[in-house]
Parts: sequence; C-alpha cells; structure tokens
Amino acid sequence: MFIDTHCHLSKEDNIDELINRCTKNGVDALIISGCDKKGIIEGLEIIEEYSNIYMTIGFHPSEVNTTTDEDIAWLEKLIKENKKIIGIGEIGLDYYWERDNKESQKELFEKQLTLAEKLNLPIVIHSREATQDTYNILKKHRLKGIIHCYSGSLEMAREYIKLGYYLGIGGVLTFKNSNLKDVVKEISLDNITLETDSPYLAPTPYRGSKNSPEYIPIIAEKIAEIKETTMEEIASRTTKNVHTLFDLKIHI
Repeated sequence: MFIDTHCHLSKEDNIDELINRCTKNGVDALIISGCDKKGIIEGLEIIEEYSNIYMTIGFHPSEVNTTTDEDIAWLEKLIKENKKIIGIGEIGLDYYWERDNKESQKELFEKQLTLAEKLNLPIVIHSREATQDTYNILKKHRLKGIIHCYSGSLEMAREYIKLGYYLGIGGVLTFKNSNLKDVVKEISLDNITLETDSPYLAPTPYRGSKNSPEYIPIIAEKIAEIKETTMEEIASRTTKNVHTLFDLKIHI
C-alpha cells in the first residue's frame, strides 16, 4: 500500500478513473492539499465523496496579500467540523516570486503555525528560497509535519529531522541531475514520506507532462534502488510514517 501525501485535485479531474488507476498501482489513499479558498472549497467536496481521500488545508504564501484573520478563523471552523481534514498546509514561505513581502509572509506563516498548535495538528511546509527563515520559525514551535517537496541539502535535512519533520520525496528524485539522490541515500526510511505534488513535477519518464498520484510507485522504485531494498519495504515503511503523523486510522 502506498499513500500520496501531497497532491492537488479538482472536480475537473475524472477522479473515478484516477482512483481506479491508483488502486491498480497500489496507491490506496491520497491526501490532497487545499491552499487557497477555491482549492479548499473544491477539496471539501472531493473528500466527502471519496472515502480514501483526505485533506490538509491552509493558505499558501502566495495568498498572503488577500488572506485575513477571518480566513484563519474560517480554517479553524472547517477543521473542527470535518474529521477528514487531517493537517494544516501547505503553508510556509516562498521568496522565489516575491521578496518585498517577506514580513507579511512570516506573519501569515506564524498565524497558521499557532492554529496548528491550538488544534494539535501536523503541518505541511512549503519553503522555496527561504530555507533559513523557514527553519528559524519552525524551531520556535513544537510541531511535527512534512517538509513538502524537499530538495535541500543533507545537512538541512538532518536539522529538519531533528525537529521532528518528515521529508516529502517526489518526482524530482528521478530527474537526471537531481542531488536529492545523495540525501535519500543517507537518511533513514523512517524520515521519508512519498508525494507527487500532482499535477506538477511529474517523475521521469513523464517529466514535462501532467503528474498523477498513480505515479507514486515510480518514486518508490527510485528510492528502493538508492536504498538497495524492495518496493515492499518502501511501501511498508513510508505508509507507517504517514499513519504515525496523520490520524487516518479512524477513517479507514
């Protein structure tokens, strides 16, 4: 059994067919990320309809200019009302597109971390070109979660792991020139979760096309190759990690 811990779906996707393809590939559960109002509302409809799809919600740093305190209160209300919302994310910092709103991003990030502490929920972290600020902020909070789409150094991976975070490993691992292979080789399977970030970042040989949760085994196969172990071991260990972090057991 594999679990895609981070993907983006919409009602425009043929989800029935997607679920069938995932099941054939041994991907038995999905966690979708709702990181703006539209995505959250749409995701709530999806998780209501499909028993094996769960959700994390939060406001992505790209939403910083439009997110209010009322929106944070709305998140809290949704989480309390729906047990299939199992975490807060993806949240974090992104200095790739904009650098002139760093303080506003940090403020939004802190508010959502505080909400996660209040509700005792794991978090899913987006960090792009903001590693040190992300790490410094996370150090101030007693939380656990996933560093989504991890692509940083081995040294930083170890620091995140010390704080109690898993590394979300996706299709980037399969890219020819990716240095992520060196990180995966050195860290324990006990610190890894699998994700696609679909429809983005499709693994080789589908790089450049639309990604899909059904491709999780491609990522798992690459990890098995690097770690010199079996696909069964990858499935078992990463699924155990997901269940350790997220409260899925009451839903399945």
